Amino acid sequence: MKVLGIETSCDETGVAVYDTAAGLQAHALYSQIALHAEYGGVVPELASRDHVRKLLPLIRQTLAESGLRVNQLDGVAYTAGPGLVGALLVGAGVARALAWALDLPAIGVHHMEGHLLAPLLEDDPVRGKPQPPFVALLVSGGHTQLVAVEAIGRYRLLGETLDDAAGEAFDKTAKLMGLPYPGGPQLAALAGQGRAGAYRFSRPMTDRPGLDFSFSGLKTQVMLAWRDSDQSDPTRADIARAFEDAVVDTLAIKCARALDAAGCETLVVAGGVGANQRLRAKLAEVTAQRGGRVSFPRPAFCTDNGAMIAFAGALRLEAGQHDDASVRVAPRWDMAALAEVAGAEGLGVGG
Repeated sequence: MKVLGIETSCDETGVAVYDTAAGLQAHALYSQIALHAEYGGVVPELASRDHVRKLLPLIRQTLAESGLRVNQLDGVAYTAGPGLVGALLVGAGVARALAWALDLPAIGVHHMEGHLLAPLLEDDPVRGKPQPPFVALLVSGGHTQLVAVEAIGRYRLLGETLDDAAGEAFDKTAKLMGLPYPGGPQLAALAGQGRAGAYRFSRPMTDRPGLDFSFSGLKTQVMLAWRDSDQSDPTRADIARAFEDAVVDTLAIKCARALDAAGCETLVVAGGVGANQRLRAKLAEVTAQRGGRVSFPRPAFCTDNGAMIAFAGALRLEAGQHDDASVRVAPRWDMAALAEVAGAEGLGVGG
C-alpha cells in the first residue's frame, strides 16, 4: 500500500508517503516557529490558519517528490488526536475529503502511537528494527510516558508525568532564564557550554518506588538558582547543564526501572526530547550495561512529522482497519483504547 500521511496536531504541518513494500518515499515539514515566536508560545487559532495555508501545497510537493500521482495512492492516514482541536480538524478534513474523492480507505492515527512507532520507520543496518515486547519512552513537549509495548496496538502505561512534561520543563526553564522561543533546543545547546557539577539539582521522584515523573519542582530549583546567581552568561550555561543533567539522569533511572518492570531489555525512545544528544548517550550506556539495546528515530523524526503518521496508518490500513467517512478528532485520547494490529509482522514490526 502507498499511504499518504498528514500531521497537523499542533504547530508543524507534516506530509509523507509511505510504501509498505518499499518504505518511506518522501516527506516534507513546515514549522510555524517564526509565526509563534512573537507570542512566546503556540497560538491555536494562528496554528489552525497556517495549516490551512500550507497543507495542500505540501501534499502536492510530497507527491511530486515521491514520483506518484494522487490517483496512485492506496490509502490516507491523518492525525486524529491528541492535539489542538482546530489544527486537528484541518488535517482530518483534508484527509477525509481526499479519501472520499479518490474512494480510498482512510484512518485517524493516534499522535503518540505515531511517535512510538517512529523508531521502527527505518531499519537499523546492524540489528534491524526492534521487535515487541519492548518499553517505549515517549518524551515530547506535552508528554512524558513510559509504555510497555506488548504488540503493535497493545500498550500498557507504566508511568507518566504528574505535572510538566520534560519538554515543557525545558521550554519553561529556558524562558525564565531569558532564552528565546522555542527555548528547549536553545537550553540544550547552552548546556553544552556549561561545566558539569558547577550546580546540582535533584533527580525528582527517583528516591521512591514507581515510574511516574514530576518536573515542576526541578523547574522551581532552577528558578531560585538563577534568581540568586550573578546571571552572567557562564552561569546561565552552568545552570542549563545542571538542569539537563538532572532531566537526563531522571529519565535514565526510570527507564531502567521500566525495563525491569516489563521484563525486557529493549527500549525505544521517541518525541522531541529524544533528539537530545546527552539523553541518547546516557540511554545507550544504560541499556548496553544491561546487555540490551535502545532505538531512536533519526532526529528529524523525533519532532512532529508526517512520516510517522504515514507509517502508523499504513500498519493499520494494511491490517484492514479504517474509519468511516465522518470527520472526527479527539483532542484527548487514551492510547490504551487502541485496537491491536494483526499481521504487523509483515512489515517487520510484529511479534
